[in-house]
This record gives sequence, C-alpha cells and structure tokens, in this order.
Amino acid sequence: MEEDSNKINEIELEDLPSVGPAIAEKLRDAGFATIEAVAVASPSELSTAAEIGESTASKIISAARNMANVGSFESGEAILERRRKVGKIKTGSEDLDRLLGGGVETQSITELYGEFGSGKTQICHQLSVNVQQPVEMGGLNGAVVVIDTENTFRPERIIQMAEARGLDSNEILKNIYVAQAYNSNHQMLLVDNAKELANKLKKDGREVKLMVVDSLMAHFRSEYVGRGTLADRQQKLNRHLHDLMRFGDLFNAAIVVTNQVQAKPDTFFGDPTRPVGGHIVAHTATFRIYLRKSKGELRVARLIDSPHLPESEAVFKVTEGGIVDK
Repeated sequence: MEEDSNKINEIELEDLPSVGPAIAEKLRDAGFATIEAVAVASPSELSTAAEIGESTASKIISAARNMANVGSFESGEAILERRRKVGKIKTGSEDLDRLLGGGVETQSITELYGEFGSGKTQICHQLSVNVQQPVEMGGLNGAVVVIDTENTFRPERIIQMAEARGLDSNEILKNIYVAQAYNSNHQMLLVDNAKELANKLKKDGREVKLMVVDSLMAHFRSEYVGRGTLADRQQKLNRHLHDLMRFGDLFNAAIVVTNQVQAKPDTFFGDPTRPVGGHIVAHTATFRIYLRKSKGELRVARLIDSPHLPESEAVFKVTEGGIVDK
C-alpha cells in the first residue's frame, strides 16, 4: 500500500492526457497540485480553474481517477485496510478519548458545539499541541492548520499547554499555521490555500495532520440574515464542508470544527440548545459533540452522532495546563 502511495506521488499533472504545462500551471494555482486533488474535483470546478471545456475536464478527471485508483468500487476488505491508516489524536482526557473511540479521527469531521466557555476552543488548542507528539504519546507527528474566524487563537495558551507536557513551546508554535478569515468567501478560499501549504510541507517531510476551523458558522451566520438568504447560505456551506472533507481524505488529516448554538424557544422538555447550520452540518459532520459547562473547571461532553459509536457522555477538566481527566 505504501509503494502504491509513493507511485502516485511520483505522477505529475503533466502526465495526464490533455494537460500541458500551461494548464498544469493554472491547476496548481487553483489548488489542484496533485492527481488525487484532480481525481476528486468536479468537471465544472476543473473547467473554471483551467479555463477549458467541461468535456475535456471530464476526460482529465477520469484519467486522474484511474491513475490514483479513486472512484471505483472496492471490497469491504479493501476499505478495512484503508481504515487501518486512520490515525487518532488523544485529547488529554482518557474519558473524552473513550467517548470518541480512542481519540479524534483523521479522514473525518469532528464538530464541537456548545455555549461560550464550554471548552470548544480549549480542546482545539490542546489537539494542536497533542497532534505534534509521536504516535506512542497520542499524537501523529503532524503539523496543524488553523482557520480562525473569531480571533480566538492564543499562542500564550499553546505555550501553557506545551510546557505542561514538557514540550518545547517554540517548536510547537512553529508547526501551527494560523490564518484569520475575514468573511465566508475568505474562509472558503483558505481551505484551498491550506492544500497548497500542506503539499509544500509534505515535500519538506512534514505532514499536516490536523485542520481546525474555529468557528465554522460565525461568518455565514452574520452575513446571511433572514430566510430569503438561507438557500444561498446552505449551498455555500455545503461546498465548504465538502472541501474540508476532501482535505481530510487527501492528507489523512483530522478536521475539527467548532460551532455556535441557538436556543429553540418552542422546546418545552429537555435542553433547548441547538447547533446552528441546519441539516447540512448535521449530515456532513462525522462526529457531533455537544459541550456544556459544569461546576468550576468541569465540562461535560456528549456524543450526539457517530457512524459506529453509541451515544454517551464524558466529564473532563479544563485546567491551566490543558485538558485533563476530572
């Protein structure tokens, strides 16, 4: 399997039919730097990026899929083999790791939602530190990309968490790449920029293993106000989430997004708190975790949705040194 991956990495865009140096350059400028990226693109995306007809784009995509072995039917056994490549990032709390089936998974979108102060950003900071550690210590030896939409990233917090684990905080910060998103369009564009960065780092022998979007809905929620704009917002949001999922698949990276909540006033029984983003976010997120505050440093995490794990709860602490067991 490793040999196949190396062979794919050796194939250049110019090796694809109908792709000359000029088209290859346009594709790379648009973020399609590898044949895997071309293989999972749509004809309209490629047509726009390379300024070619959709029929030509379809042929290029078809050839890329054959070379990268993407898009064909495969046996459950082959899928199981691919699933063995999935990595898990430890959170710092064994109880929270158990809830997640061993940690935050790569090739998946994990959504953290809850009210302010419930621990969403704290978990993101902790994962950004932990992912850089060796596998035997709960990390993936990887770099981190952070798309910050609410100006919540704090290097001082990273230093606290790194030093609590006896790590070199300067080295940890060097491997976290942060970009501030100024609006929803910029937020979507940053995913393409992240692909370019990940490809560059991969060539330098450093792989991106975690992408954080904190928070997913802030800009979409403020820019699209009223029911009349809902369809446009959901369409853009759907595309953005699928771009994130594609990034996770291409680089075997974990995607962690935080989400805001709203109160549902017509709920008479149970918790009226609901995540924003509607069904689009609900269906695309692989794991949905609802966080809420408890006494003092205690926080409660509830697994709301997962493809293979039961709904359950975990209690953890947010301390000065980071996320720990209660």
